[in-house]
Amino acid sequence: MGLIKSLFGGNTKEPLDLSVLGVDMHSHLIPGIDDGSQSLDHTIGMLLRFVELGYKKVITTPHIMYDYYRNTPEIILSGLEKVREEIERLNIPIEIDAAAEYFYDEFFLELIENEKLLTFGDNELLFEFSFGAKPNEIDALIFKMKTKGYKPVLAHYERYLFFLNEGIEPAKKFRDHGVRIQLNLNSLSGHYGPEIKKQAELLVDNDLVDYVATDCHRIEHLDILKRNLDKKYFKKLRDMNFRNKDLL
Repeated sequence: MGLIKSLFGGNTKEPLDLSVLGVDMHSHLIPGIDDGSQSLDHTIGMLLRFVELGYKKVITTPHIMYDYYRNTPEIILSGLEKVREEIERLNIPIEIDAAAEYFYDEFFLELIENEKLLTFGDNELLFEFSFGAKPNEIDALIFKMKTKGYKPVLAHYERYLFFLNEGIEPAKKFRDHGVRIQLNLNSLSGHYGPEIKKQAELLVDNDLVDYVATDCHRIEHLDILKRNLDKKYFKKLRDMNFRNKDLL
């Protein structure tokens, strides 16, 4: 039944132990540079909660979005060093790295063409769409990323409203074209609404998830997650093989 299930001996009565994931690869923990953590104290509070939940490592992914968050690798990595220094000072038992969550706009296309982008794992590139409006030329975007040597990872597929009527068929096509799918754990809690929850459940039922992540912006996201780890679909995650562990 797989490594994850064997670690639990098939027991489905207990809440999901997130230590089986090891790594969270989508969050917003660099203070003051996007809509995530707004102070170093907030960041440390969230990291302590990650430790409580069993994580050994987080890869935080600040937004890079031309109209709102014009972050650069230098801004992100400078903020990362400050967080690392505080983790070391406080002796918190967690590792932190950084990549970025790139928003698909014209600026992103220019970055792919001309810059070295922040990635994680095996040159994996986290990107996102607008939630409400389906973007044009998605196939061309994927081709461009792959041509430049990146391995695309689509953030929170289940949250895109324009995919809801199509269900999981676009997710299947993405994976057929080499795009990895990331699911927000709190989508399974109902935090984003019932339609998003249903879409997330379909992804799980059809084994179309490569990464699961918190997409944590504030500590309340981790509190919601903790309260729901005994629910049915969180328990289903025990039987699935995600790529998170490969990032340790």
